[in-house]
Amino acid sequence: MIKLGIVLFLIFIVYNLGAGCYYMLTDHGQTDRVVRSLSWRIGLSILLFGLIALGIYSGVIEPNTVMRHGS
Repeated sequence: MIKLGIVLFLIFIVYNLGAGCYYMLTDHGQTDRVVRSLSWRIGLSILLFGLIALGIYSGVIEPNTVMRHGS
């Protein structure tokens, strides 16, 4: 379930990046749609990073332990 949420966040982030690129090419600086789209992308990225950090801190998400060389 957590992986699905992360994937959905990433899909929305890539969508907003593509929308920003499209608006930049079609609007020619006449509207603020590029700024809004890229602002959403930045906000979603920060939110996703924060949620992942919170999940790791609270123990809901376990980091990969394959590469750790323990005693």
